[in-house]
Amino acid sequence: MAKSKGAKKVLDSYTVKGTQRVVKVGDCVLMRAQDSDKPPYVARIEKIEADSRSNVKVRVRWYYRPEESMGGRRQFHGAKELFLSDHYDIQSADTIEGKCTVHTFKNYTRLESVGTDDYFCRFEYKASTGGFTPDRVAVYCKCEMPYNPDDLMVQCESCKDW
Repeated sequence: MAKSKGAKKVLDSYTVKGTQRVVKVGDCVLMRAQDSDKPPYVARIEKIEADSRSNVKVRVRWYYRPEESMGGRRQFHGAKELFLSDHYDIQSADTIEGKCTVHTFKNYTRLESVGTDDYFCRFEYKASTGGFTPDRVAVYCKCEMPYNPDDLMVQCESCKDW
């Protein structure tokens, strides 16, 4: 007779290995990349489960960096910009390095200072097709580019355009 799989226990939180930091469902986290030269991946925790051997797994929804998307990084993408993807995965909780915050674009532009673990998201990304929602955003200036929060913009005193 085949062994039955042990029941999985849904957890409310997980303490990041080697730290006192606790992550919960809905938190955004930095996850260690296999290649130590790459920055950590960013994901949102959807579910936390432990098996009968106390191995903890997290179901995550990945954020993509612009260079990881089909269109690649463009001039108007901010250095801390991410896209919330439709790509879900199950990972070992041991790969979590810590928490981060993914702000809405509006809230990010209002931050007095941007920390190393602050990011922003203004698009959702469909990984299979390379499509974005929304598929367009407001443009500014003579260059007719979307606003990049890393670039200084000045308002024209005559026409009040940025």
